[in-house]
Amino acid sequence: MDAGGVGGSAPHGDLSRTALTALAPAVWGTTYVVTTELLPPGHPLFAGLLRALPAGLVALAIGRALPRGAWWGKAAVLGVLNIGLFLPLLFIAAERLPGGVAATLAAAQPLIVAVLAVAVLRESPSAWRFVWGVTGVVGVGLVVIGPNAALDAVGIVAGLASAASMALGVTLTKRWGRPAEVGATAFAGWQLTAGGLFLVPVTSLVEGAPPAIDLGAALGYLWLGLVGGLVAYVLWFRGVTALPVTSVAVLGLLSPLVAAVLGAVLLGQALGPVQLVGFALSLAAIVAGQLPQPARSSVPPATPERTPR
Repeated sequence: MDAGGVGGSAPHGDLSRTALTALAPAVWGTTYVVTTELLPPGHPLFAGLLRALPAGLVALAIGRALPRGAWWGKAAVLGVLNIGLFLPLLFIAAERLPGGVAATLAAAQPLIVAVLAVAVLRESPSAWRFVWGVTGVVGVGLVVIGPNAALDAVGIVAGLASAASMALGVTLTKRWGRPAEVGATAFAGWQLTAGGLFLVPVTSLVEGAPPAIDLGAALGYLWLGLVGGLVAYVLWFRGVTALPVTSVAVLGLLSPLVAAVLGAVLLGQALGPVQLVGFALSLAAIVAGQLPQPARSSVPPATPERTPR
């Protein structure tokens, strides 16, 4: 049976599948340095559009499968939640908040998924997931929030809404699975195309005409679309349908961590002791999220004493 099919799940010990899924948020962590160093400023939605729509069309051509029946509506909903709505909200938060604050709000996604897993997937509430979710948010906050971080109400709402949008999209992806006869590439293509089509009018209304594209920008858009779009989303949705949803969600913490490392290596941004503690907490949360939660200890019933005859 296809592990990514409806209702499929992989054991927590499936390290190879987890590692492949983790590549997606790790690649997304390169978005910040690519955007700031290669892309023309002031057009984040255009970058999101080029990240989604061309990759979606390529994935559809490779996968050679279109939705059928109810899956037209489901693919549209998932595409808007995971990509089309998520990206504009994320960019609004990034523009109105310091990058560290925006990244910390995005790191709340595992906590939201833990709540949605109870409400949507009917899973039992888990203190284990909640505690490590909070640990991950604190860890990311220590890594990326500077001492002069300013807060903006609209940016905070947008940041939390972007995390909630993708959290709901991931949870519904897990609930609906994907059709057994449809491969991961086609499934990703459905969502990337739906999200990209949603972004076309939004980008046109907000940003107007596309920017001029030089060689550096072309390479940046190619990276975002081919690697950050096509490859990363195929790996991500394959993992979502095969692994426990809360385990996949906590892998998203890798994105701001990779962004911080690249900022230090390529842009000379300093990482002090506080940031290193944050890294340790975040990595601990990621590892703990892949482990089965401890079984509740139970006291065996007392054996009644036998009365001597």
